[in-house]
Amino acid sequence: MSRELKLGGHVVSDDNPAYVIAEVGHNHQGNLETAKEMFRQAQSCGVSAVKLQKRDNRTLFTQTAFDKPYENENSFGATYGEHREALEFGNEEYVELKAYAAELGLDFFATAFDVLSADFLEALDMPAYKIASGDLRNLPLLAHVAAFGKPIIVSTGGGTMEDVERAYETVMAINTQLCIMQCTCGYPVEFDELNLRVIDTYRQRFPDIVIGYSGHDNGIAMPVVSYVLGARVIEKHFTLNRAMKGTDNVFSLEPVGMRKMTRDLERARRSMGDGTKVVFPSEAGPVLKMGKKLVAARDVPAGQTLTVDDIAVKSPGDGLAPVEIQRVIGAVTKVALSVDDPLSLDQLELAGQ
Repeated sequence: MSRELKLGGHVVSDDNPAYVIAEVGHNHQGNLETAKEMFRQAQSCGVSAVKLQKRDNRTLFTQTAFDKPYENENSFGATYGEHREALEFGNEEYVELKAYAAELGLDFFATAFDVLSADFLEALDMPAYKIASGDLRNLPLLAHVAAFGKPIIVSTGGGTMEDVERAYETVMAINTQLCIMQCTCGYPVEFDELNLRVIDTYRQRFPDIVIGYSGHDNGIAMPVVSYVLGARVIEKHFTLNRAMKGTDNVFSLEPVGMRKMTRDLERARRSMGDGTKVVFPSEAGPVLKMGKKLVAARDVPAGQTLTVDDIAVKSPGDGLAPVEIQRVIGAVTKVALSVDDPLSLDQLELAGQ
C-alpha cells in the first residue's frame, strides 16, 4: 500500500527526504520583520516549510481565561488574552509572509486552533493545515478542516490510541490526505517520555498514511531516530535565539541546530540503503589492505603434504582467502615454496583429485 502525501511543493514518502517543518509559532514575538528573518534563516537551514499558529483569541478562550492575569517574564500583556493578542498576526501580515515564503521557496502554513482561524487560513489558500495535540479530540474542528480538501497534519500529544484512531477515522472519512505525528506535549519533554516506538506502532496501525514526529525535546538527535523508525514529516520549534522572550524559545532550535538536524536527516536517509548486503567499490582497497591470504608458514619442498603448521594467514589479502584453508590442508605441493610465498590452488594437488 502506498504511503504518500503531497505537501506544498514536496511529495512525502518512505523513499523521499524528510519533510522538515520549522515551527515558528509565536517566537516572532508579534513582529513581522522578526518573522521574516526567521523565514530567511529557516530557508538557509534547508527546511521544507515554515509554520505559524493562528488563534481567534476572543472566541477561543472563555472570558475568565482571556482576562486571567498573566504577569511573568514571558508575558506580552497584563492578561493572558492581551498576551495572546500581542503575538497574533492578522490578514495583512499573513499575506506578506505567504508571499515572502514563496519567494524563498518555502511551504508556508499554520496551525488552526479554532474554526474561525481555519476559515481565515483557508481564505488565504493555505496548502496544508496543522492540528495541535490539544485538538486531537476536537472532532468538529477536525471535520471542518478536513472538508477543505487540503493535507492535514495532526499531532497526538496527550492522547490515547483510542483518541488517535477516532481522529484518523474522522478525517479519513472526509479527506485521505492525512499525516499523524507522534508527539509528547511536554514543554520541553523529557527524553524518557518521547516514546518514539509509537512511530512504528502508528505505521503498522495506519499503513495507508504518512507518519511523522513533532518534537518538543532539546537537541537534534531524536528527529534522526524518529526518521529511522519511519517518521517522514519532522516538526521542530525554531527560534533565532533561545534566550529570546517567550515560552517556546527554550526548547526551540537555533539556526545552527536546525541546519545540523536537516543535514543529519539527509545523511540518515542516504545511509539506510535498501537492506541488501553488497560490496561497494570503495571497500576494495581497505579489504585488500586489511584482508588476509594463505601463505607458506615455512619453506616447504615439492611433494609435501601440507599440514596446519605449514600454513599461515597474513595480510594483504591479495591471494587465496582463508576461507579455503580446509581445501589446502592435506593437499600436496607441486612446487617448492618459501616462507611467505602465497598459496594458490594451481600449485597444489588437492586431496581427492
